[in-house]
Amino acid sequence: MNTEKDRPPLTFSLLVQFFLLGLIGVTANQSLYILGLYYTSPTYASAIQNSVPAITFVMASVLRLEEVHIKRRDGMAKIMGTIASVGGATIIALYKGPPLLRGSGFSSDVTFTSPEKMLNRTWGCVYIIAQCLSYASWMVLQVPMMKSYPAKLSLISFTCFFGVIQLLVVTAFTERDPRNWRIQSGEEVLTILYVGIINSGVVYSLVTWCIQKGGPVLTATFQPLQTVVVAVMAFVFLGDQLYSGGLFGGILVAAGLYLVLWGKTEEEKIVNQDKEGATLRKHLVDQENTEECPITVQV
Repeated sequence: MNTEKDRPPLTFSLLVQFFLLGLIGVTANQSLYILGLYYTSPTYASAIQNSVPAITFVMASVLRLEEVHIKRRDGMAKIMGTIASVGGATIIALYKGPPLLRGSGFSSDVTFTSPEKMLNRTWGCVYIIAQCLSYASWMVLQVPMMKSYPAKLSLISFTCFFGVIQLLVVTAFTERDPRNWRIQSGEEVLTILYVGIINSGVVYSLVTWCIQKGGPVLTATFQPLQTVVVAVMAFVFLGDQLYSGGLFGGILVAAGLYLVLWGKTEEEKIVNQDKEGATLRKHLVDQENTEECPITVQV
């Protein structure tokens, strides 16, 4: 829980940082995802998000928040895993391949593969990739932010507050028809409550907590778990079709993420061994100094 000690006094600099976190993590993140979801499908939108761990790893490495030792096997595993994850996500986004399973809602209408539909799908992939960059940036930037403002719940509250204000401003310019602002059914109310409470409040708080405990790279590593759930639910409830390209890309992404996770585990083992070795050497040195300089007691 937040305490007065954990909650530093608000300054203009902190408010600017909260504003930027809201812009990146809420406004851009959710707006780009909705646009990408509109032009593609839940399966593709979730699949492209598998590149978030790779993007997070690159950003964290550039900002020196993640160490990369090229000459060690853990460093090579993280690099190869990153390349495999990006390659798998690219395959899912750009290559469909032969169909594997056909959902009940699938239609063989020619408009499905028309040039206009393919162009919209391409733009949808661009929106989702931009959303991945935004989401990864939000996770990475939280690390230095939590050092200057360690109160996690207050951090998320300010981030969501500024995000809501920004989205209201954006919506006021993009949606000027008052009729589209009206809530017309109970389902819309439930959707708004779910997105606000679960998707924003609970999820953002849990992600921030995980980043503080394990870092942005380890937190982002578990992002692809949603792909399996979304693909199954989209096939069962929406009738989406499964393609071999998506299957191959998913396997490549899973293999890449396993390499990244294995590399992180090996790196932690090496760090712990180095710390134990340094502690043991310090203990031996102190013991030798004690033996060389015996304590004399004057009577």
